[in-house]
Amino acid sequence: MALIYIIEDDDSIREIEEFALSNAGHKVLGFTCAKDFYKKIEEVIPDLCLIDLMLPDETGNEITRKLRNHSDTRNVPVIMVTAKTSELDLVKGMEDGADDYIKKPFSVMELIARVKALLRRTKAEEVKEIKLDELVINKEKHEVFVQGKTIELTYKEYELLSYFIVNKGIVLSRASIMDHVWGIDYAGESRTIDMHVKTLRKKLGDYGTRIKTIRNVGYVIE
Repeated sequence: MALIYIIEDDDSIREIEEFALSNAGHKVLGFTCAKDFYKKIEEVIPDLCLIDLMLPDETGNEITRKLRNHSDTRNVPVIMVTAKTSELDLVKGMEDGADDYIKKPFSVMELIARVKALLRRTKAEEVKEIKLDELVINKEKHEVFVQGKTIELTYKEYELLSYFIVNKGIVLSRASIMDHVWGIDYAGESRTIDMHVKTLRKKLGDYGTRIKTIRNVGYVIE
Protein backbone atom coordinates (compact mmCIF):
# COMPACT_ATOMS: atom_id res chain seq x y z
CA MET A 1 0.00 0.00 0.00
CA ALA A 2 1.25 3.47 -0.89
CA LEU A 3 0.30 6.91 0.36
CA ILE A 4 -0.83 8.94 -2.65
CA TYR A 5 -1.68 12.65 -2.77
CA ILE A 6 -4.00 13.87 -5.51
CA ILE A 7 -4.13 17.57 -6.43
CA GLU A 8 -7.17 18.09 -8.67
CA ASP A 9 -9.75 20.91 -8.54
CA ASP A 10 -12.37 19.06 -10.58
CA ASP A 11 -14.41 17.23 -7.94
CA SER A 12 -15.70 14.52 -10.27
CA ILE A 13 -12.24 13.63 -11.61
CA ARG A 14 -10.66 13.71 -8.16
CA GLU A 15 -13.37 11.44 -6.74
CA ILE A 16 -12.82 8.92 -9.54
CA GLU A 17 -9.08 8.94 -8.91
CA GLU A 18 -9.53 8.58 -5.15
CA PHE A 19 -12.04 5.74 -5.54
CA ALA A 20 -9.92 3.83 -8.06
CA LEU A 21 -6.67 4.08 -6.14
CA SER A 22 -8.32 3.33 -2.80
CA ASN A 23 -9.85 0.18 -4.28
CA ALA A 24 -6.38 -0.76 -5.53
CA GLY A 25 -5.22 -0.81 -1.91
CA HIS A 26 -3.63 2.61 -1.54
CA LYS A 27 -4.22 5.31 1.05
CA VAL A 28 -5.32 8.43 -0.80
CA LEU A 29 -5.67 12.09 0.20
CA GLY A 30 -7.17 14.62 -2.20
CA PHE A 31 -6.60 18.37 -2.47
CA THR A 32 -8.25 21.03 -4.61
CA CYS A 33 -5.37 23.51 -4.57
CA ALA A 34 -1.63 23.77 -4.08
CA LYS A 35 -1.92 25.65 -0.79
CA ASP A 36 -3.63 22.78 1.04
CA PHE A 37 -1.28 20.27 -0.56
CA TYR A 38 1.81 22.12 0.68
CA LYS A 39 0.48 22.21 4.24
CA LYS A 40 -0.02 18.46 4.27
CA ILE A 41 3.26 17.53 2.64
CA GLU A 42 5.09 19.40 5.39
CA GLU A 43 3.57 16.91 7.82
CA VAL A 44 3.80 13.67 5.81
CA ILE A 45 5.65 13.04 2.55
CA PRO A 46 3.68 10.71 0.24
CA ASP A 47 4.93 7.82 -1.85
CA LEU A 48 3.53 9.39 -5.02
CA CYS A 49 1.74 12.55 -6.20
CA LEU A 50 -0.91 12.76 -8.91
CA ILE A 51 -1.01 16.41 -10.01
CA ASP A 52 -3.41 18.15 -12.37
CA LEU A 53 -1.73 20.56 -14.75
CA MET A 54 -4.22 23.43 -14.37
CA LEU A 55 -5.12 24.40 -10.79
CA PRO A 56 -6.68 27.58 -9.33
CA ASP A 57 -3.60 28.84 -7.49
CA GLU A 58 -0.59 27.23 -9.22
CA THR A 59 0.08 25.08 -12.24
CA GLY A 60 1.11 21.47 -11.90
CA ASN A 61 4.44 22.41 -13.45
CA GLU A 62 5.10 24.95 -10.71
CA ILE A 63 4.22 22.46 -7.99
CA THR A 64 6.49 19.83 -9.51
CA ARG A 65 9.41 22.26 -9.77
CA LYS A 66 9.04 23.13 -6.08
CA LEU A 67 9.01 19.46 -5.13
CA ARG A 68 12.17 18.83 -7.13
CA ASN A 69 13.94 21.85 -5.64
CA HIS A 70 13.36 20.76 -2.04
CA SER A 71 15.67 18.12 -0.56
CA ASP A 72 12.86 16.35 1.32
CA THR A 73 10.63 15.91 -1.71
CA ARG A 74 12.95 15.85 -4.71
CA ASN A 75 12.58 12.08 -5.12
CA VAL A 76 8.80 11.87 -4.71
CA PRO A 77 7.35 10.29 -7.89
CA VAL A 78 5.01 12.61 -9.80
CA ILE A 79 2.41 11.77 -12.41
CA MET A 80 1.03 14.78 -14.26
CA VAL A 81 -2.61 14.68 -15.33
CA THR A 82 -3.35 16.95 -18.27
CA ALA A 83 -5.92 17.73 -20.94
CA LYS A 84 -3.15 19.40 -22.97
CA THR A 85 -1.73 16.93 -25.45
CA SER A 86 0.75 18.91 -27.56
CA GLU A 87 4.34 17.67 -27.60
CA LEU A 88 5.52 21.01 -26.20
CA ASP A 89 3.21 20.72 -23.17
CA LEU A 90 4.31 17.15 -22.47
CA VAL A 91 8.01 17.95 -22.86
CA LYS A 92 7.62 20.93 -20.51
CA GLY A 93 6.04 18.72 -17.85
CA MET A 94 8.85 16.20 -18.10
CA GLU A 95 11.47 18.95 -18.02
CA ASP A 96 9.96 20.31 -14.82
CA GLY A 97 10.41 16.91 -13.20
CA ALA A 98 7.27 14.86 -13.83
CA ASP A 99 8.01 11.14 -14.04
CA ASP A 100 4.99 10.26 -16.14
CA TYR A 101 1.80 11.77 -17.48
CA ILE A 102 -1.80 10.76 -18.08
CA LYS A 103 -3.94 12.42 -20.72
CA LYS A 104 -7.54 13.36 -19.95
CA PRO A 105 -9.86 11.62 -20.45
CA PHE A 106 -8.27 8.45 -19.05
CA SER A 107 -9.51 5.04 -18.02
CA VAL A 108 -9.42 3.76 -14.45
CA MET A 109 -7.33 0.79 -15.61
CA GLU A 110 -4.75 3.09 -17.19
CA LEU A 111 -4.55 5.17 -14.01
CA ILE A 112 -3.98 2.15 -11.79
CA ALA A 113 -1.46 0.63 -14.21
CA ARG A 114 0.64 3.80 -14.45
CA VAL A 115 0.65 4.31 -10.69
CA LYS A 116 1.65 0.68 -10.18
CA ALA A 117 4.44 0.90 -12.76
CA LEU A 118 5.90 4.08 -11.30
CA LEU A 119 5.76 2.79 -7.72
CA ARG A 120 7.45 -0.42 -8.82
CA ARG A 121 10.32 1.51 -10.37
CA THR A 122 10.82 3.90 -7.48
CA LYS A 123 10.43 1.31 -4.74
CA ALA A 124 13.07 -0.97 -6.22
CA GLU A 125 15.94 -1.55 -3.83
CA GLU A 126 18.83 0.82 -4.49
CA VAL A 127 22.45 0.77 -3.43
CA LYS A 128 23.67 3.90 -1.67
CA GLU A 129 26.50 4.54 -4.11
CA ILE A 130 27.31 3.58 -7.70
CA LYS A 131 30.58 4.26 -9.49
CA LEU A 132 32.24 4.42 -12.87
CA ASP A 133 35.90 4.83 -11.99
CA GLU A 134 36.08 8.35 -10.49
CA LEU A 135 32.49 9.21 -11.41
CA VAL A 136 30.47 8.60 -8.24
CA ILE A 137 26.72 8.82 -7.63
CA ASN A 138 25.61 9.01 -4.02
CA LYS A 139 22.07 7.64 -4.25
CA GLU A 140 21.25 8.47 -0.65
CA LYS A 141 22.15 12.16 -0.96
CA HIS A 142 21.26 12.43 -4.66
CA GLU A 143 24.69 13.87 -5.48
CA VAL A 144 27.13 13.31 -8.35
CA PHE A 145 30.92 13.69 -8.19
CA VAL A 146 33.60 13.55 -10.86
CA GLN A 147 37.11 13.21 -9.44
CA GLY A 148 35.81 14.60 -6.15
CA LYS A 149 34.13 17.64 -7.72
CA THR A 150 30.36 18.06 -7.36
CA ILE A 151 28.45 18.06 -10.65
CA GLU A 152 25.09 19.83 -10.68
CA LEU A 153 22.51 17.86 -12.64
CA THR A 154 18.81 18.28 -13.19
CA TYR A 155 16.51 15.58 -11.85
CA LYS A 156 16.17 13.84 -15.21
CA GLU A 157 19.89 14.12 -16.01
CA TYR A 158 20.58 12.44 -12.67
CA GLU A 159 18.10 9.63 -13.37
CA LEU A 160 19.51 9.16 -16.87
CA LEU A 161 23.12 8.99 -15.67
CA SER A 162 22.17 6.57 -12.89
CA TYR A 163 20.46 4.28 -15.40
CA PHE A 164 23.50 4.39 -17.69
CA ILE A 165 25.97 3.54 -14.94
CA VAL A 166 23.90 0.76 -13.40
CA ASN A 167 23.89 -0.76 -16.90
CA LYS A 168 27.45 0.21 -17.88
CA GLY A 169 28.68 -1.64 -20.95
CA ILE A 170 25.13 -2.56 -21.96
CA VAL A 171 23.54 -0.93 -25.00
CA LEU A 172 20.25 0.64 -23.86
CA SER A 173 17.51 1.13 -26.41
CA ARG A 174 15.56 4.36 -26.57
CA ALA A 175 12.45 2.49 -25.52
CA SER A 176 14.09 1.13 -22.37
CA ILE A 177 15.50 4.56 -21.50
CA MET A 178 12.08 6.18 -21.86
CA ASP A 179 10.41 3.46 -19.83
CA HIS A 180 12.90 3.70 -16.96
CA VAL A 181 13.56 7.45 -16.83
CA TRP A 182 10.40 9.06 -18.19
CA GLY A 183 7.69 6.42 -18.08
CA ILE A 184 5.80 4.49 -20.72
CA ASP A 185 4.29 5.54 -24.04
CA TYR A 186 5.90 8.97 -24.44
CA ALA A 187 5.80 10.27 -28.01
CA GLY A 188 8.56 12.90 -27.73
CA GLU A 189 11.31 10.41 -26.95
CA SER A 190 13.93 11.18 -29.63
CA ARG A 191 14.15 14.89 -29.01
CA THR A 192 14.01 14.56 -25.23
CA ILE A 193 16.62 11.80 -24.86
CA ASP A 194 19.07 13.45 -27.26
CA MET A 195 18.74 16.80 -25.52
CA HIS A 196 19.41 15.30 -22.09
CA VAL A 197 22.37 13.25 -23.31
CA LYS A 198 23.87 16.35 -24.92
CA THR A 199 23.70 18.43 -21.72
CA LEU A 200 24.83 15.46 -19.62
CA ARG A 201 27.92 14.96 -21.76
CA LYS A 202 28.82 18.63 -21.43
CA LYS A 203 28.46 18.67 -17.65
CA LEU A 204 30.49 15.49 -17.18
CA GLY A 205 33.50 16.82 -19.11
CA ASP A 206 35.89 14.01 -20.09
CA TYR A 207 33.51 11.43 -18.66
CA GLY A 208 30.84 12.68 -21.03
CA THR A 209 32.75 11.17 -23.95
CA ARG A 210 32.16 7.74 -22.44
CA ILE A 211 28.46 8.00 -23.29
CA LYS A 212 28.39 6.52 -26.78
CA THR A 213 25.61 6.82 -29.34
CA ILE A 214 24.62 3.51 -30.91
CA ARG A 215 23.05 4.48 -34.21
CA ASN A 216 19.41 3.46 -34.66
CA VAL A 217 19.43 1.80 -31.24
CA GLY A 218 20.20 4.04 -28.28
CA TYR A 219 23.15 4.70 -25.94
CA VAL A 220 25.79 2.93 -23.87
CA ILE A 221 28.25 4.20 -21.24
CA GLU A 222 31.69 2.62 -21.37
